[in-house]
Amino acid sequence: MKRIITLVVALAALVAPAATAQKINEAAFVAKLEKSNADIANPKKSGKAATWLNRGKVCADAILEPTKNLFAGLDANMLAMTLGTAPAEVNDGIYKFDRITVHTKGGKVVAWEVNKEVLPNAFETAKESLLKAYELDNAVAPKIKTILDGLINHYSEIGSLSLDIAAYKTAIDVYLKAVELQKNPAIGKEDSRYYFFAGQLAAFLGAQEPHYFVDGEKYLSRALELDYKDEQGNLYYFLFHCYYGQRANDKEKLVKAKNALLEGIEKYPRNERIMEGLIQLYTSEEGVGDPADLVERIDKMLTEKPDNADLWFARGQVFFKLKNFDECINSFLKINDLKPNDYDTNFYLGYFYMAKGDEVNRAFNARLDSISSQEAYQEGLKEVNAAYMKSLPWLEKAMELKPESVDCAEYLKVLCFRLRNEDGIMDKYNKYNAIYKKLKGIQ
Repeated sequence: MKRIITLVVALAALVAPAATAQKINEAAFVAKLEKSNADIANPKKSGKAATWLNRGKVCADAILEPTKNLFAGLDANMLAMTLGTAPAEVNDGIYKFDRITVHTKGGKVVAWEVNKEVLPNAFETAKESLLKAYELDNAVAPKIKTILDGLINHYSEIGSLSLDIAAYKTAIDVYLKAVELQKNPAIGKEDSRYYFFAGQLAAFLGAQEPHYFVDGEKYLSRALELDYKDEQGNLYYFLFHCYYGQRANDKEKLVKAKNALLEGIEKYPRNERIMEGLIQLYTSEEGVGDPADLVERIDKMLTEKPDNADLWFARGQVFFKLKNFDECINSFLKINDLKPNDYDTNFYLGYFYMAKGDEVNRAFNARLDSISSQEAYQEGLKEVNAAYMKSLPWLEKAMELKPESVDCAEYLKVLCFRLRNEDGIMDKYNKYNAIYKKLKGIQ
């Protein structure tokens, strides 16, 4: 039915485009605001909540009007009809109208930007008017909330869609507007996600424009105050970047950067970004600390929670970054004791044993010039292959646990080819090479 309706609308547009066009009557909005200005100036009306509620609605409607009929997925061929005018310019899927710019991909709308407001300063006027209405009579709170919810959804949608076109500054702006409106007592609860979204984007933009590091710190700190929790704990990683980006102007920011990561790794020990940030900090900044301190900190936590697999994971990460493969492997063997049928644990153990094999192989190659006999060469090669062989059972177990894993199949294929001269390994190579090709869709 939906497709039939679309066809009918399209045919109607061909016959009488003027009848379906939705043009913005700017003069009508201006007239409504002027009337509101007169009501505000009238002592008999300015003390009534309805007067301010109406003012807020006029401005809210003006904000929503230019894009009210747009939605992600709209066919680009329908834009002129939907907006009531032809675009002034179309270039590489971007449609520029007098008030908005619409971005498309594959002939479908994916995002839009507002270039020109219907009413100047409409956001601030709407926000202040609706707050005033509540202060005068909180009985109108449900009506205020309805208007606010419409605006908040509008800004939230723009923020989300802006990510697809890398319009990060726009996204920050609208996320902050959304949460600013939530401060109205008719809602009275700020959504911490908006601060997190704005903060992580600011952390990204700070590399080009350092003032965003300052902004990002503020937004992410507020998210923490509101008890925001993202599943992986990346807030602490982004907060670290915001502090670290300000270190040149304030040495205390370096300490705060370190503390943000330490707090983050304690709460989210599996977060590899946080661990990488800590190791980067400890190895590149003099006086911050020794990476061994991380191990000591984690070991202390493990004395209290010896069966915490995430802590053992974090410990293994540190040693891997320090290229101490033996301790890295020992940490993951402990995880395997705790949960032997975990794909990630088996895969990582296979990966780490391969890394240890690479280390043995490098040492062997470094002494090739000093090897004077074929017997010594074969002995060294045997040692290298034995190191690599330790990886095989772990990767095979991982493959059993997750037969659809392309990564695991590829590692097994490469490993078995490396060990193809060992007894029975060539058959394994053929097996895993076939599995890899099947998973990749290679004929």
